[in-house]
Amino acid sequence: MSVDLEGAMQIALEEANLARGTSSPNPPVGAVVIDLDGEVVGRGHTQAPGGAHAEVMALAEAGAAARHSTVVCTLEPCAHTGRTGPCTEAIIKAEVARVVYAVTDPDPEAAGGAAVLREAGVEVIDGLLQTEARQGALKPWLFAQDNERPFVTWKIGQSLDGQIAAEDGSSQWVTSPDARAEVHEMRAHIDAIIVGAGTVRNDNPRLTARDSDGKDLPRQPLRVVVSNSGRLMPDAAIFDRTAPTLLGVGPATSHQHVDGLRADGIDTVVSGTSVSEGIDLHALLQTLFERGVVHAVVEGGPTLAGTFVSSGLVDEIITYIAPKLLLSGMWPALRGYGVSSIDDAVELDVRDVRRVGNDIRITANPIWT
Repeated sequence: MSVDLEGAMQIALEEANLARGTSSPNPPVGAVVIDLDGEVVGRGHTQAPGGAHAEVMALAEAGAAARHSTVVCTLEPCAHTGRTGPCTEAIIKAEVARVVYAVTDPDPEAAGGAAVLREAGVEVIDGLLQTEARQGALKPWLFAQDNERPFVTWKIGQSLDGQIAAEDGSSQWVTSPDARAEVHEMRAHIDAIIVGAGTVRNDNPRLTARDSDGKDLPRQPLRVVVSNSGRLMPDAAIFDRTAPTLLGVGPATSHQHVDGLRADGIDTVVSGTSVSEGIDLHALLQTLFERGVVHAVVEGGPTLAGTFVSSGLVDEIITYIAPKLLLSGMWPALRGYGVSSIDDAVELDVRDVRRVGNDIRITANPIWT
């Protein structure tokens, strides 16, 4: 079956989705090779760091059929040598006639591939389905490049009356098995999960990505626990070494305590400048970015979520609303973010509303002014 350029780009966008999470800190890119008849002869996506990029994977599958072909990719081919060689070199060596890409690479170190290809006599077309590509798998990575911090999603499961737990603190399970399965799928494609110390104490979660049988997946996101004091249960499930774990502590934590945590094998970072200020979330996110985190999900309780929202550090909200009434105001989804007037409310741009099992999922972006 032959495809036109837009059809080929749609396939490349699908390939890019397969690289979400696994490619970080590299961008999740998809690529397709089509021959002169429009037949797809190769496809691929970016592998884990140190592995081949999307274009190289697609060219390898195409083999000799790549000669005089068109390479369609979601991001401008890179022109630099990092852990691997430049994609432009592989494209030129394969004698590709034309390259079509959606988004220009914003990374100054990797950009310039289009110019290199044109100089080598390769026809280059840019901007095809650019909007779709920017809103797809590349979205968190592009945001992180522009802002030097991870793209932050706040994920919340709540009852219809806005509660995340009953009056006695019990919260398992507010949402349906289908919603929980979808959350594990989400975890498989992100770089970090952030929770507060209260969530660890109350729920003792493992915060791992698991398959439908409840088994841990081979690739796990970084577990980040925010605790101003740094004092948590030593036998907490997040310290089971199943997944990498980082404890973000405030300046109130003693040096001896931090040294003790590190001696126990717990990665610890002090984030903040004074005891009165507590943890600096901006600094914490910058540290995560420097560690290769592109997309982080906040799964913490109402206090941590309220701090992220009040700091303007939430870029996307995914809410699962269960058809339940807990009839209590003890455990709201947000705490600590005061809105004294309707004029101060945070406006949301609702992008998607759909049913997941017996729950309703709403995806929205805050409109920060």
